Amino acid sequence: MYDWNRQSPSAMPYHRYRPVHERVQVPLTERTWPTRRLTEAPLWAPVDLRDGNQALAEPMDPGRKRRMFDLLTGMGFKEIEVGYPSSSQLDFDFVRHLATPGVVPEDVTVVVFTPARRDLIERTFASIEGMSRVVVHLYTATAPTWRNVVLGQDRPALRTMIRDAAAHLARLAGDRDIRFQFSPEVFNLTEPDYVLEICNDLTALWDASPDRPVIHNLPATVEVATPNVYADQIEYMHRHLDRRDAVILSVHPHNDRGTGVACAELAVLAGAQRGEGCLFGNGERTGNVDLVTLALNLHAQGVDPMIDLSDIDEVRRVVEHCNRLPVPERHPYAGDLVHTAFSGTHQDAIKKGLAHHAKRAADLGVPPEQAPWEVPYLPIDPADVGRDYQAVIRVNSQSGKGGIAYLLHTRYGLELPRRLQIDFASVVQRATDGSGEEITAEQLWQLFHATYLAPGEIGALAGWNTVETGPGAHEFTGTLRDGRRLSGAGNGPLSALTAALAADGIDVDILHYAEHALDPGRGSRAIAYVEARVNGTTCWGAAQDTSVLTASVHAVLAAVHRII
Repeated sequence: MYDWNRQSPSAMPYHRYRPVHERVQVPLTERTWPTRRLTEAPLWAPVDLRDGNQALAEPMDPGRKRRMFDLLTGMGFKEIEVGYPSSSQLDFDFVRHLATPGVVPEDVTVVVFTPARRDLIERTFASIEGMSRVVVHLYTATAPTWRNVVLGQDRPALRTMIRDAAAHLARLAGDRDIRFQFSPEVFNLTEPDYVLEICNDLTALWDASPDRPVIHNLPATVEVATPNVYADQIEYMHRHLDRRDAVILSVHPHNDRGTGVACAELAVLAGAQRGEGCLFGNGERTGNVDLVTLALNLHAQGVDPMIDLSDIDEVRRVVEHCNRLPVPERHPYAGDLVHTAFSGTHQDAIKKGLAHHAKRAADLGVPPEQAPWEVPYLPIDPADVGRDYQAVIRVNSQSGKGGIAYLLHTRYGLELPRRLQIDFASVVQRATDGSGEEITAEQLWQLFHATYLAPGEIGALAGWNTVETGPGAHEFTGTLRDGRRLSGAGNGPLSALTAALAADGIDVDILHYAEHALDPGRGSRAIAYVEARVNGTTCWGAAQDTSVLTASVHAVLAAVHRII
């Protein structure tokens, strides 16, 4: 019987930590989110310019902040958290810059962030003087550890402090076009009944209505549980919030456990309508939830993400410039290697899938970019995000014939017969095994040329000719470089050539022959491939020429000269 207890206990001090269900209770007995589906994008609220900026070793300078803002508006985001104006002069000045007429598009709402302190609230309102379409975002940590260790306030005292701060926001806003947002920081470790009391207090105090809703943003400030726990917490709030039609329920997952994307997706299933995060997941510790991944996950399910990621490399370049942080090569959708296959089995499946996709598009009479996408190992068409197919298949010592053939076909127009693919794959493996390094398409071509083409280009024939002497009868004559004459007859030019070689003591049996025109970009040329058994040993040869016959003869000679 299999021993399920075969593992030895670790020496790690795991006993110091309490599971989440001992730290916070979720009074939800029946949940509906597991049976729901994502059918539309939530409202997006990128926080790169505030939360993401606070997490940078070198916060953005004004030029970088403006470039990031322009990127976000250009991508189609309609609500953008632009700063924490009471935290620094630089943030204050940037918000004042956005107050310049014409800088913020008319359909974009800016969000400014403030803690629940009267002086900082007033500084925040000074920064937005003269601006329209603004959300003022009030936050306070509410979890027991934060109340006891950081704030030194019990539940009633903190509730009163938050109400007083919210009332001050309302007085300063007056009748201006300003809406309000509240975040109970560390919501996911706060008692649900307490969060509900505070949020309902503010909904009433701010007199929320469907045409002027408040935003209650519920952060997983430090991710401490599996995503289903967060979904249960969100569904509980979704069911019990007062004036639900006047509340936009928002989430702000962090990624401490590496499941921030899953938390956000399940939270939307549980009733959240809005998601805060950063492009590529920048943020404190392991980061905020990644809005790019969330959006493209929807795209890959046939749901409009409502933002433009059609040039993902440009988006990544701007974000890397502004944040001074690289996007990892394996980052979902955006990394340099995420649409790339090195494995031979993967490459073969992708090669066949792309060919099938092209045929399907032709059968439907639509361009390939409009045809339904079903290609193995590629969840989306790289072209959707501005990638070409050159980087999809790359070759190293782990690669197989499919990937090699794909690169030679797409870059050089070669259509290698299957057995030649197998033969050349072994040549490539020998060439790459020593170094383990990747081999480029150019290096593949050089290796193919040296192996199969060059032997026919430096052959021993000084000259040759074929003549059709009668129906189905051909004669081959040639002169070796040492002056000896070759002559033979057969039912075609190549059989006449093999007869001439046999007369000179070289036994040649052609096992496979193929030829095709090279692509128009390489001129009016043909290439021929020949598999031959020469004096008992089988090998391949290839040749290219403007004449198919010449290419065929030289391909046979290439195979012969590889053996002799």
